[in-house]
Amino acid sequence: MDYVNLGRSGLKVSRIGLGCMSYGIEQRAWRLAEAESRGFIRRALELGITLFDTADMYGDGESEELVGRALGDYARRDEIVIATKVFYPVRPDANGRGLSRKAIFAGIDASLRRLRTDHVDLYQIHRWDEHTPIEETLEALHDIVKAGKARYIGASSMLAWQFCTALHLADRHGWTRFVSMQPHYNLMNREEEREMLPLCRAEGIGVLPWAPLARGRLARPWQAPSSTDRVRHDQTAAHLYTATEAADEKVVDAVGAVAAARGVSRAQIALAWLLKRPGITAPIVGATQPTHLDDAVAALAVGLTDEEIQILERPYVPHEVSFF
Repeated sequence: MDYVNLGRSGLKVSRIGLGCMSYGIEQRAWRLAEAESRGFIRRALELGITLFDTADMYGDGESEELVGRALGDYARRDEIVIATKVFYPVRPDANGRGLSRKAIFAGIDASLRRLRTDHVDLYQIHRWDEHTPIEETLEALHDIVKAGKARYIGASSMLAWQFCTALHLADRHGWTRFVSMQPHYNLMNREEEREMLPLCRAEGIGVLPWAPLARGRLARPWQAPSSTDRVRHDQTAAHLYTATEAADEKVVDAVGAVAAARGVSRAQIALAWLLKRPGITAPIVGATQPTHLDDAVAALAVGLTDEEIQILERPYVPHEVSFF
């Protein structure tokens, strides 16, 4: 495993992060039950993965509960990096969502209880809140850091001008600055190359892409049925990857061709491409089968040639930007 700084911060993270959306206490739809979930977290630690990413709304808090229990049993707290998020509804009342001061303060305390820790290493806003002044959000996050409940703050999918505004206001007021961005970025959707990724490079922001394998679509032939419950029940993926299927199929075929020539899995090729992109810190990889983690770590050793990169990138066509 390789370890790098998260943006310009001093925080070191593994070059692969484990996304914990699929893990919970009880098995429901595509979410794994606790006994099976713990095995993936333990295997990730064995492979040297130190970055574990979850959110308060994953499984109504069950993901955080599982992550807290498993990491408490398998790891030393100061040797791992726990990242969680706030924004989406966690209660039915009017203040049970969003990025108001009230929602953020309640959110961090609830997350810490579920995670069984007195702090998170990276506290991220899951989306932009159009109903709360960004100044209120930034000051609340700053106060949480100063209170010792979070070491760093990050953000996830939004427009580049929104993120730029937040960075400017933090600098202007002397508030804690975002150190990371989680964008939707993979070989099938490269729209963040236009504005967000150049902004992150210019501002020293670490980039932690979500859906690095396009919800499994880059890891199997185009017409092959998915072997995981996650993909079969994933309505978000159906929304993200339907409008440009003809072009996307060509991208998948290109991944397959390079993988076949190399004698490695498609997942390794797709992740190797992502890891080679300028400014990318660590893809957030979901794992619901034992091979998923091994493939992700093996991708670190796949050095793609310029010719292979051209083969992978050539079929791409523009997509609609979506933060679903």
